[in-house]
Amino acid sequence: MDNMVEVRGVTKKFKEFKALDQVSLSFERGKIHGIIGRNGSGKTVLFKCICGFLKMDEGEILVDGKRIGKEIEAPQDVGVIIENPGFLPGYSGYQNLSFLACIRNKIKKKEILEVIERVGLDPKSKKHVGKYSMGMRQRLGIAQAIMEDPSLLILDEPMNGLDNQGVQDMRELFLKLKEEGKTILLASHNREDIAVLCDTVVEIDHGRIL
Repeated sequence: MDNMVEVRGVTKKFKEFKALDQVSLSFERGKIHGIIGRNGSGKTVLFKCICGFLKMDEGEILVDGKRIGKEIEAPQDVGVIIENPGFLPGYSGYQNLSFLACIRNKIKKKEILEVIERVGLDPKSKKHVGKYSMGMRQRLGIAQAIMEDPSLLILDEPMNGLDNQGVQDMRELFLKLKEEGKTILLASHNREDIAVLCDTVVEIDHGRIL
């Protein structure tokens, strides 16, 4: 089996509190993997460890065969939504994505405009992000996550703030991304999202896999 992500015996503590307790999981390449659990169950902490944002106390995580914190500090070929996407409110969606695209310089104006359209926003709009609805901001966050065409997507509650049409649009987008060969880790409260989208599902509670 070809795994994109392997989590091996990972424990993460905050003082005495174990946010993750000996978690071991593997996520096969090219599939959508659902992670369900209540608030505070450990989903977001797990995602932050996979992204290299948090250091583990025990265990190891491999992304595309490389150990996080050892061989690489953080995975490079990954798009992430964790918590609310942060944007500069006084600039348009296009300007925000342009600033972010300058960090790695992998994509140009054409790709940015295309990805804004792909998530259902108007690429020509001059509207400042500060005037966006929550749903529009979430769509822009998804555009940011996918714009550099990463092979791995880590999406923590990506449907937050979306209306019914937005949820439908994003479900279709994620299924299309899977068809394109992406591996997607998706945390959601919504069991319908999980049922419609996911090839595998794990439940996490009090930092342990059920």
